[in-house]
Amino acid sequence: MADLLLELFSEEIPARMQMRAAQDLAELLGQALTEAGLAPAGEIRHYATPRRLTVFVPGLPERQANRSIERKGPRADAPAAAREGFLRSLPAGAFTIEERADKKGGATLFALVQEQGRATRDFLSSLLPELLGRLPWPKSMRWGKGETRWVRPLHAILCTLAGETITFGFAGLRSGPTTRGHRFMAPDVLELRTFETYVPTLRAAKVMLDPAERREVIEQRSKALAVGQGLRLKHDPGLLDELAGLVEWPVPLLGRIDSTFMQLPQEVLVTSMREHQRYLAVEDDQGNLAPFFITVANIEARDGGAAIIAGNERVLRARLWDASFFWEQDRTRRLEQGLSRLENTVFHAELGSQGERVRRLTRLVEALCDHVPGADLALAQRAAQLAKADLVSGMVGEFPELQGIMGGYYALEQGESEPVVRAIAEHYLPKGPEDACPTAPVSVVLALADRLDQLVGFFARGIKPTGSKDPFALRRAALGVIRLVLENGLRLPLRSVIQASLFGYGRQLETVDGKALEEDLLGFFADRLKVHLRNEGVRHDLLTAVFAGSADDDLVRLITKVKALQAFLDTDDGRNLLAGYRRAANIVSIEEKKDKRRFADVPNAELAREPAERRLIESLAAAKLSIERAEALEDFNAAMATVAGLRQPIDNFFQAVMVNVPDPPVRENRLRLLAAIRASLGRIADFSVIGDS
Repeated sequence: MADLLLELFSEEIPARMQMRAAQDLAELLGQALTEAGLAPAGEIRHYATPRRLTVFVPGLPERQANRSIERKGPRADAPAAAREGFLRSLPAGAFTIEERADKKGGATLFALVQEQGRATRDFLSSLLPELLGRLPWPKSMRWGKGETRWVRPLHAILCTLAGETITFGFAGLRSGPTTRGHRFMAPDVLELRTFETYVPTLRAAKVMLDPAERREVIEQRSKALAVGQGLRLKHDPGLLDELAGLVEWPVPLLGRIDSTFMQLPQEVLVTSMREHQRYLAVEDDQGNLAPFFITVANIEARDGGAAIIAGNERVLRARLWDASFFWEQDRTRRLEQGLSRLENTVFHAELGSQGERVRRLTRLVEALCDHVPGADLALAQRAAQLAKADLVSGMVGEFPELQGIMGGYYALEQGESEPVVRAIAEHYLPKGPEDACPTAPVSVVLALADRLDQLVGFFARGIKPTGSKDPFALRRAALGVIRLVLENGLRLPLRSVIQASLFGYGRQLETVDGKALEEDLLGFFADRLKVHLRNEGVRHDLLTAVFAGSADDDLVRLITKVKALQAFLDTDDGRNLLAGYRRAANIVSIEEKKDKRRFADVPNAELAREPAERRLIESLAAAKLSIERAEALEDFNAAMATVAGLRQPIDNFFQAVMVNVPDPPVRENRLRLLAAIRASLGRIADFSVIGDS
């Protein structure tokens, strides 16, 4: 058994691409080795730093096993040229030929080729150049005179098997046993042949190979720096992940923010530090921003980092001077003064300007206020009118991430009421799963209007997410609607508000089929709902079953029904009833196909000859009424209890009654009865799409 060590050493790889690329490389290599009969004895490990991707594969066989491969040739009576061509395609002296009878009464030639297993070293030499060329990158580049594409220019390829170099060419380089350490503190060439020496040697050369270790070092040392000032590190796991991908040898350093800038809104300070400089913020026990920041250097400076800190403080000071200027300038104008400029600010080329959008939002909140308890229409319209005004402010022009937030500050500055200020500040929330959802009525109305207008407009124009691409964040918008509805318990009729939003576009979308748009968007919401409820253990097939079996568009009611159905199917009655449904539905489906008709009529009790048959007819009739009453009261647990009561009559029917009897009227009546089972359960959900639990 032999261990494989592979490292691709390059210029700095963007942090967001590193671990995905290392994982892709490990998966491609593992798949290729397994398919070649060279499955490793242990788990493939992968690592990434800003300058290297590393894969370690333990316990590879020294060579492939010999194998026999069957190759199909032409018919035995094919022209001589075809038979000779087939023979020439086979390796000399390593095959046998036999004839096998085929279905047409003739014979076909088959060759049994004995393939000798290759040495693992030779196989890897030919595999790796091709495999590296297939490694997917979100963005890649060429350099020099070469045609090979990689995320950044490659400098070296280290590749050894059992301590011996595997030689191959890629991107104008020849693989070998060498790499380099830290760019500044240990730039010399290192010769490394085994993983056991690779990790400690890199560490001695100031490279922490494992990104999880680098992240932990950054977090713990940064916390210690904050605690040293009687403060705490502001929670920001995303930035910690990114910082781990920016340095090979992390050295956190504490800098100061000039007190002059502490009068700025905290979001301005944090955004400037985070988005532009990748600084970690520090706060007090009350969550108030403190006049410090933490930068993570990639070097142990001789002066303890004093020059690095001074340089970063100087850069931040310049950034915050700009922010202070925009803060003062923006506050000299009322938000209304920016509305005219929104007419020349494009929302989307096919959906008009931001000014047009403001008018649509102002109309749409009227329809939404009827479904959000406590929402004041006048306040919601005022918030909608001003919500986008900060897009033309100097601060948002410099810090686009602060749109909405700055509008809230400017609205407060000019004396707007608290609900309006809050709605403007919160109408982009929630942006992600970690964001809190707005709960104030006016905020909820405006946040819903913003997303519904976006979704309706883009879907009406046929602009939808495809695969992993979602440039206008429509999936996030749909998840936002779902969270706003469910977390606030809103009884929001989605079809109605979709039509209200479409109506707001006027002539711009007058040719759009409103009903088709409804179904398209409701299907999109159903897909996003599956993602949203994944962590709650709600089964996807039950969501599909409830949505497919209902024209209902009330998400709160639908989710309540899904959870009641899941609880029911987790019981013995539920599982057995599902089996009975499948049996009934399969029989009806087969017979409908055979007879080329549907058995949808009500079964005739006078044609029921068996007691079990009559009992089932009675039970289905009673259940229909009970289910209707329970659904009217939205008591889905009661509806499930009624459905559970059908288990025994259905079981008794199948035990005592034969469906396909010679008497045509009796047979048809029994098929109608099975169709009635399908229809009764169909009032709850489409049971045909439910899988086994």
